[in-house]
Amino acid sequence: MQDWLTHHSSFPIFPFPPATLSLLLPIRLSVCLPPLSEMKEKNPWHTPVTIIITVIGVIAIVALVTVAVLQNRPLPQKYKYGIVLDAGSSHTALYIYEWPAEKDNNTGRVQQKHSCKVDGPGISSYASAPLKAGESLRECMQKAEKWVPSKRHHETPLYLGATAGMRLLNMVDSVASDDVFQAVEGALQKFPFSYQGARLLSGQEEGAFGWVTVNYLDDRLKQGLETTGALDLGGASTQISFVSDNYDGSESPSNSVTFRLYGNDYNLYTHSFLCYGKDQAQRLKLARQTQSGPNAVADPCSHPGYNATKKYSVLYDSPCVSDRKPQRAPATFHHTGTGNFQQCQEVVKNVFNFTDCKYSHCSFNGVFQPILQGGFGAFSAYYFVMDFLNLTDTTIPLEAVKEQLKAYCATPWDQIVQQHPKAKQKYLAEYCFSGTYILTLLTEGYNFTSVTYSNIKFIEKIKGSDAGWTLGYMLNLTNMIPAEAADSPPLPHAGYVSIVSIIAVLIFILFLFSLRPLWPRCSKQQQIV
Repeated sequence: MQDWLTHHSSFPIFPFPPATLSLLLPIRLSVCLPPLSEMKEKNPWHTPVTIIITVIGVIAIVALVTVAVLQNRPLPQKYKYGIVLDAGSSHTALYIYEWPAEKDNNTGRVQQKHSCKVDGPGISSYASAPLKAGESLRECMQKAEKWVPSKRHHETPLYLGATAGMRLLNMVDSVASDDVFQAVEGALQKFPFSYQGARLLSGQEEGAFGWVTVNYLDDRLKQGLETTGALDLGGASTQISFVSDNYDGSESPSNSVTFRLYGNDYNLYTHSFLCYGKDQAQRLKLARQTQSGPNAVADPCSHPGYNATKKYSVLYDSPCVSDRKPQRAPATFHHTGTGNFQQCQEVVKNVFNFTDCKYSHCSFNGVFQPILQGGFGAFSAYYFVMDFLNLTDTTIPLEAVKEQLKAYCATPWDQIVQQHPKAKQKYLAEYCFSGTYILTLLTEGYNFTSVTYSNIKFIEKIKGSDAGWTLGYMLNLTNMIPAEAADSPPLPHAGYVSIVSIIAVLIFILFLFSLRPLWPRCSKQQQIV
């Protein structure tokens, strides 16, 4: 060593003389090494028991994590279906509904899958040829066969509900009404669905089920929120339904319907006005204008330049006006338009009776109605008419709405036809009246003011499903809405699995610490390097 240092003395590595350096070389280092006796023994971590326990612990953790992942993996959803036919006064429509198969009568949300409008008029129009009523449904029913998976056909309930058109037919000719229902049943039973019958809905049912539909689709029932009122306008009747804090059912009990849904009680006010749908209201108006049996009628509710020849027999062919037909009326009358909104509104007001009321509050015709409360959804003809007139935005002041309608009614008929070349003139000629009738019904009839008018929403669909009575009807018949709220566990499933996994990991770590006596120990033994 000294030779090596002497040989490399040109490098000033150590500042010590060689004699002193020889005393410093034996350095004692303190290292943490197992004693020689322990080094000769086996490491306890290499024992079979310890290895097996460690492997089992790792496998358990991996298994728990795997279960948590697989359990929360999206699975292919299975669905159930229901079909409802809405046999209205002017047309029939078919609706197909879908919901998760494993969640019916609990948390499964029912949604509209498909709709089909039946060609032709409503089934009440086939009173003289009942078989045609059943035949008219074939095309839409064939489409339903394709929309609903074949393996679900036999378990898919099929309902038909008839409303005001058939109510009027039943009033006039119950035999003809029965024949139409029999023909419809025969046609529907030929299809592979679970046919549940065709029946005539009361006006009260129509209004109440419309209210259920609107609030179910808006998630207000399940969450226990303040409900929305329902305004439904058809061809032959109109319905108003809402919950009011000022109505307990004691005044006019016939207008009260009670529900218990998702653990909440609802006392619903509802009323249906037969003959006050937009088509029958048009008859009521013309019946008043032709009471003297004139040869010509100048109508402020029709556009300037409009003219048509109409038959008295057709006008009065409805139980809503049949008893008013003038005795010596000619066969036809000449119907012309003047297009005056203010005069039209005065004519429309005449179809209502605002004077007789034996209750604390009335709408019209002596019918009780509590004070309006909350928001309202206006659907069916309310929406289609106001949408055509571009008046669905209720944030526009009511007076501005009237001004727009006034301008529309004053527009010459030939200009209206040019602006809407694809529209049928039969329907095109009625929008001035229909818009005026809707505003009059809402403000004069139901008592909406310039302030509360903005509480109305004209709606066609809610979250992809049509607003109307059909969904509420099916939910009721299939018991899809429970009376009580479903019980829910304290933790969601994913949270439960996560907590179990964390606890398992902590237990394994504690287990490892319990083996601490077997861990290799450090020994401070001085070694000479």
